[in-house]
Amino acid sequence: MGRELVPHLLDAGHQVTAWNRSPGPAESIGRRGARIAASAADAVAGADAVVSALFGPDAVREVIIAGGLPFASGALWVDVTTVAPADATEFDTWAHGAGVRYVHSPVIGSLAPARAGKLGVLVGGEREAVRAARKIVALWADPDKLRSMDSPAKAATGKLIANLALAVSTEALIESLRLGAAGGLEPREVLETLGITTIAPIAAMKGETIVDGKFDDTQFSAALLAKDTRLMLSTSNDDLPAVALVAAALQRAVDDGDGEKDFSVIARE
Repeated sequence: MGRELVPHLLDAGHQVTAWNRSPGPAESIGRRGARIAASAADAVAGADAVVSALFGPDAVREVIIAGGLPFASGALWVDVTTVAPADATEFDTWAHGAGVRYVHSPVIGSLAPARAGKLGVLVGGEREAVRAARKIVALWADPDKLRSMDSPAKAATGKLIANLALAVSTEALIESLRLGAAGGLEPREVLETLGITTIAPIAAMKGETIVDGKFDDTQFSAALLAKDTRLMLSTSNDDLPAVALVAAALQRAVDDGDGEKDFSVIARE
């Protein structure tokens, strides 16, 4: 996701220093005009604003919190990483102690809308920090899908809700195709029928991919959604049986070596 967001910053005229834990993905950003840092500390030093897009909350702790990064005093830290609300609160508390303004700003959407600057974006934090962060995240947001919240935890919860809807509606699509097959419908007849139902959007988004059985064009990996479903289950005070079902399917995909494939690979089961 970070690789898709940086070009928007460059196109808007910002000076960007980029760093990635594995160097390969950063190379294309360097060709676009970003300076490639040798380390996370090098990337952060002196920056007015830092945007982080990492795998999950443990990566944020490893790279940013434990890494002791040299944030400039009063710098704005905009974290795009999908985390649990408790994680976002923890990072906010750490940032206050470090003299950093923290905003949690997860995105809703996959790589194609990120590239097009049409993502849903949540922005949660203290009012003035949110106002400053919106000037940045608006570069990749659909203006009609940009929402401000009064705490980082609320933004984190909103992102988990969005991904819950994605996970559960995909399971509904998969089961609809199975039921259709049992009743004699061709797969595309099922998709046509779903086009007039409440899961029409996910049928349009993932239906052809599942029918074709080709999951290598990864828009959102199985490993990432598996991590997010674990965050949902650990956050909720009540059982989430539909999420638990999809979480188990995603983990089986990861265990089978399909973690980097599109999450719709769970249809193979």
